[in-house]
Amino acid sequence: MALRIHNTLTGMTDELVPGGVKKESIDDYPPVTMYSCGPTVYSYAHIGNFRTFLFNDFLRRYLRFRGFKIDHAMNITDVDDKTIAGAGNEGITLKEYTERYTNIFFEDLKTLNIEPVEHNPRATESIDAMVDIIEKLDRKGLTYDKDGSIYFSISRWDGYGRLSRLDSREIKSGLRYDTDEYEKDDVRDFALWKSAKEGEVCWDTPYGKGRPGWHIECSAMIRNIFGTTIDIHTGGVDLIFPHHENEIAQSEAAYGEPFVRHWIHAEHLLVDGTKMSKSKGNFYTLRDLLAKGFSPRSIRYLLLSAHYRKQLNFTFEGIGQADQALARIDNFIVRLKDVKGDGPRCAELPGLMEKFIADFIEGVDDDLNISRGLGVLFEFLHEMNSLINEDRLSRDDAGALLETLAKIDSVLGVIFFPAADDAVDAERIESLIAERIAAKKAKNFQRADEIRTLLLEEDIILEDTKDGTRWKRKS
Repeated sequence: MALRIHNTLTGMTDELVPGGVKKESIDDYPPVTMYSCGPTVYSYAHIGNFRTFLFNDFLRRYLRFRGFKIDHAMNITDVDDKTIAGAGNEGITLKEYTERYTNIFFEDLKTLNIEPVEHNPRATESIDAMVDIIEKLDRKGLTYDKDGSIYFSISRWDGYGRLSRLDSREIKSGLRYDTDEYEKDDVRDFALWKSAKEGEVCWDTPYGKGRPGWHIECSAMIRNIFGTTIDIHTGGVDLIFPHHENEIAQSEAAYGEPFVRHWIHAEHLLVDGTKMSKSKGNFYTLRDLLAKGFSPRSIRYLLLSAHYRKQLNFTFEGIGQADQALARIDNFIVRLKDVKGDGPRCAELPGLMEKFIADFIEGVDDDLNISRGLGVLFEFLHEMNSLINEDRLSRDDAGALLETLAKIDSVLGVIFFPAADDAVDAERIESLIAERIAAKKAKNFQRADEIRTLLLEEDIILEDTKDGTRWKRKS
């Protein structure tokens, strides 16, 4: 079964085809080029933001699980109206202000076990690429100057509105906005380059001293990193218009080629059934929830547990339900570690594990349906608990089951969640893994098994892959 994901651009569930040319095998594809809209670093990210960032992490992990290679970028927006205002209010430089919140953001990603990506470009480091786009648009007659700022004229480009499905009659030609964000369906020419205001951070360019508009930043960073059409662009549904619509317009108009093949958008997060807002008292950052005593592992599970195209209603009761689900997994692992039998392997187990993996893939391949995937996981745990009850598993079976769970957790990131105070001796573990590999090559399987058992007793799980042996620690 092929991996099919809803494409906002086509309105259909399309097969993922990296590079745009179908191959016979996943191994034959080039790396999936993927860009995710990252944070604007003017404050702490809230849990609605993290729903999208966790979806990006889940997508990335699942693509790799399915055998795709990944080349993933997530930007840092470190210059816009909000960051400039925040720095000005505190009387510090823009860089000082944004570095603080950038560091906080990366700490929060680590807390939630969100993997680092290959590229984290900063907008302020991509000014030359932005100017390059503006110059190309200028030469094609798609821009105009007003009071020293440069605008994209949407009426001069025929493709505007395809992503958000705006009717051309809704487009209000010649109206302009200098602000980086504007209301839905209020279609106006957008600023590519903003003339410098007194005392505001600025760059000297052929278009005068100024700074970029928000929308051009992502287009420039994508071009800088990937150089051509990318496979996947992700973000929250709130970015479809105007941000992503404007990205498409300026990028395709400038370079004359498709910008993105597959657009994937995650739905909103609600809190207690309503939109999150500070005035309602239901606005939470990750650190707010941690301060209330909730675990990052349970928060991750809850934010991942609903299909990405469905609104997720976040409640404290929901975190409690996540705790219960994780307890079922933990109890199963404890039972596995208590299996001491040295008898023959369970003849049925390899087939059951193979079916489990296949059913998980079948569920998640259908538009990344994590709900089905989790359902398959808990059905499998129920079945395996029955085998334990019947005393049909050996110690080797238990080790094989832990390895199978580790494979699934390479997607979920919640089963063997890293401890916050992780103090394992990584150098020692790597040394033991190297000794185990050497023992297996020398056909000293007894020593190889002893090492695996030793590490398992220390809550270190080994996973043998085609890329080598990986290890994870159970929290």
